[in-house]
Amino acid sequence: MRHISRRGLLQTGAAAGVLAASGLPLRAQGKRGGRLRVALSGANTSDSWDGRTHSDIFMQAAAQGGVFDSLTEVAADGSLVGELATDWEATPDAKTWTFNLRQGVTFHNGKPFGADDVIESLQLHVAEGSKSAAQPLVAAITEMKKITDHQVQFTLENGNADFPYLMSDYHLLIYPAGQIEESIANGIGTGLYSVVSFEPGVRFVGRRVDSHYKDGNAGWFDEVEFIAVNDATARMNALMTGQVDSIDRVDFKTEALLKANPMLRIQELTGNQHFTFPMLTNVSPLDNVNVRKALKYGINRQEMVDKILQGHGRIGNDTPIGPANQYFADDIEQLTYDPDKAAFYLKEAGMDSLDLDLSASSAAFAGALDAAQLYQASAKPAGINLNVVQEPADGYWSNVWLKKPFSAAYWSGRATEDWMFSNAFEEGVPWNDSQWGSEDSERFQNLLIEARAELDSDKRREMYTEMQVILRDEGGVIIPMFANWVQALSNAVATPEAVGNLYRMDNGRMAERWWMA
Repeated sequence: MRHISRRGLLQTGAAAGVLAASGLPLRAQGKRGGRLRVALSGANTSDSWDGRTHSDIFMQAAAQGGVFDSLTEVAADGSLVGELATDWEATPDAKTWTFNLRQGVTFHNGKPFGADDVIESLQLHVAEGSKSAAQPLVAAITEMKKITDHQVQFTLENGNADFPYLMSDYHLLIYPAGQIEESIANGIGTGLYSVVSFEPGVRFVGRRVDSHYKDGNAGWFDEVEFIAVNDATARMNALMTGQVDSIDRVDFKTEALLKANPMLRIQELTGNQHFTFPMLTNVSPLDNVNVRKALKYGINRQEMVDKILQGHGRIGNDTPIGPANQYFADDIEQLTYDPDKAAFYLKEAGMDSLDLDLSASSAAFAGALDAAQLYQASAKPAGINLNVVQEPADGYWSNVWLKKPFSAAYWSGRATEDWMFSNAFEEGVPWNDSQWGSEDSERFQNLLIEARAELDSDKRREMYTEMQVILRDEGGVIIPMFANWVQALSNAVATPEAVGNLYRMDNGRMAERWWMA
């Protein structure tokens, strides 16, 4: 199991006066040529090159993994490296960060890259009406200052030792200043691949850019083609019949067929991906902590790992901090399936029984409907009657998630604890899918701010452990399982020895990092 490290980035005590890192990631030497064809899930007809809207692997891989770049990048080994930034440093309180930008970089339309592009691109996420998932990350910046054409300084509201990691978020794409609308319309970035064609929810084709700053380190394919295939069986058939070279989200039910084919191989990686059942804590009766506790004890987590993941993962403890996180609290007491305890908490809430709709769809995660039905069966002895509502896959993330009181969902996890908590549990942020806030736990929200600025690693661990305990006991998201990343590819494709486990498909960067064997 590989834990994501902050070596060279996060130091402790007085030594934290300068927090810096630099350089492109070291890659295995690839071979130029060929066309990579990948069938990917997570595509929608509403997809666009607007990074604020990206929510799944298809656009993540096409945008940050192909057409655009960000300031920083999480390398395959979990270390942080520069992308459009070459290096960075902070004041001792981690409150003011200065980034040096890469020189000689141009956008696909020929415009030179510089500080103005960074500032204008980040400001998109805090513009009036923005619903960007990265809004809380950028909102923490109180001032963005252009020092020179290739140096920019950020002042934060509070110190944040993880700030350079946050700049690698796949929503934070860098667009050409003054041309952002055109860039979003046509896909104009600084990435390794320029857009040949793009049909939202259908297909993306990109062509390798000449004379790119990553030459010799990444970008081995002449062309890449991503095909939208949301159905797991169709993805597997496309790989089995040679229509594509790789697929994400292997269906565990048919995994044996892939393993039996000598021309294919499976990649399995332990990461922080977790499958969840978020409930809106501002909607009755889910606003009652005893109802939430009843639901927590009414789910059989081990059964889900066995039957839904087929063993490709581990049980969850209702906290999103996973086995690849630095401060993963794997020593706190594990919630167990206990229908008697569930019934007890239901009575504490003043109820003899509970009738509740649970929305689910294959769009949430592979096997989500089956998982919802298992939950329905395990909760029944406690007097909890779950009505499983099968929702359409298309539009699930825009019509069901964040809108229906109780639903199935998934998260990729994040490289740092603050990043994960800030995206999903900070009060008022766009992707807070349980509407968790100060009314639920003022202590949690205060710890979130305090831990973010704490440079002592031991103190940070204590804070993040307490936050995980609060979510386990009171939180509005049931996290029954952490799922390994399981993807498959043809032997015609080669990969480096180290493959990223932050997100699926080598952190969504397979177009950059892989090559034809």
